[in-house]
Amino acid sequence: MTKRPQTSAAKRNKPARPEISLERARLICPNDAVAAKVAQSFALSVPDFTGIRNIHEQMLRQTWIAFDEALNEVATKMHFQRIVGTYVASAQGAGSFYTNKLSEARDLTSKLANDHRDEDRDAPSGFESRAEKARKFAADLAMQAYALLAAAEGAAAAYVEITGEDWKPYTPAGEGPSVERKSAAAELSAFE
Repeated sequence: MTKRPQTSAAKRNKPARPEISLERARLICPNDAVAAKVAQSFALSVPDFTGIRNIHEQMLRQTWIAFDEALNEVATKMHFQRIVGTYVASAQGAGSFYTNKLSEARDLTSKLANDHRDEDRDAPSGFESRAEKARKFAADLAMQAYALLAAAEGAAAAYVEITGEDWKPYTPAGEGPSVERKSAAAELSAFE
């Protein structure tokens, strides 16, 4: 059975995916302080943020050097923009998943504290409750998101060195305001 292409109405009803950006990844991934507290509370090791960042920065720099003169300036920007975009999307996706699982863990934990609940309160002695499993899972995800943010930071730093510009997410030509709209907005702003 073949899938039919989606109609424009079906596309409009899909929830919009958040724009991939390093700033968003930084907001939803744990920072140094959170990673340290989570690691201490759950007896986990904190990923070496600086080491991961530096290795990824060096790796992209070496990749750029390996191309020698095979890519012109435009091709270099496009290629590395996509590579860095992948790292940033990975960190942002991990941060989003971590955030969702942390919310679930908080909800399960708060339900356990409700004395007027009729459901089972805890797991049998010696076994983890659902809330405890959820908290441990969220802690593991925190360390993963933290490590992936380090990789994205390193890739973005390499992009600046390679291209001389800050990394920005790729926007296809068909998306965003058209040249005419931008021009009209600029002209109208003169009246403000």
